[in-house]
Amino acid sequence: MSTDNGNTQLADSAIPERAMTKTGASIEPKPPKCVLCINAHPDDQEFTVGGTLAKWARGGTEIITVVITSGDAGSNERTEMTMTKTRLAELREVEQRNASALLGVRETIFLHYGDGTLQPTIDLRRDLTRLIRKYKPDAVVCGDPTVRFYGNSYMNHPDHRAAGDAACDAVFPSAGTRFIFPELLAEGYEPHEVHRVFLHGSEKNDAWVDISETLEIKCRALKQHVTQLGDWDPLERMKEWAADEGKEKGLPAAEAFRVMILKEETAQAEEERKKQEEYAEAEL
Repeated sequence: MSTDNGNTQLADSAIPERAMTKTGASIEPKPPKCVLCINAHPDDQEFTVGGTLAKWARGGTEIITVVITSGDAGSNERTEMTMTKTRLAELREVEQRNASALLGVRETIFLHYGDGTLQPTIDLRRDLTRLIRKYKPDAVVCGDPTVRFYGNSYMNHPDHRAAGDAACDAVFPSAGTRFIFPELLAEGYEPHEVHRVFLHGSEKNDAWVDISETLEIKCRALKQHVTQLGDWDPLERMKEWAADEGKEKGLPAAEAFRVMILKEETAQAEEERKKQEEYAEAEL
């Protein structure tokens, strides 16, 4: 890898296709213009990246949330014995929409796949590819599908891994390749290339977002998920998690990501981004 005036250059090692090495990874990434945030269940977003999304939304980022299931499997601890799957799905969708509104999300989409049995199928990949081509985000946020175990006390939910797997495959190669899912062309969805993928829950983080000013908003959004949290106040736990995430970079509260850079921005796009940020700051 070589650099020219601090700019990232394509690595000349044997890395497939568009892979490149990042420089300046300790610098907080700039807010994308448009983000598609893809997760398996209602509340996944709030637990993992709610602070980042709230910060980006306040900086002018357009955010679309995609929830693949409606969380109708519930939990043994919180779900009442008299609850039905249909009613629980209805409640959890309302909770997610309320949480998204607090974060500043523009639109929340449910794909209604089965909770607890999610698989990274071609159908799911096609559905996510359709949404990427429709909304044309420059960034996608999803879980890291490669992580199965966290320490020795938590096994990553299989739905989380399946959602991350399908999301990554939809980003590349499906969304940008014309003759993958040609039926989407017939629907009017032309190929679109995502610039960056922000992977949360990764063991190889290389980017950190300071959420000190949006941690409280994250917790308010998380508390909307009453069917899962009951009357539990998540503030202290979220403070602990955020402090732990930010410790490596000396941040009091952070959310950490592994960021895949699939396409570098042009100078014109960078200039447009700066104008957008200046406009958003002037509006505050």
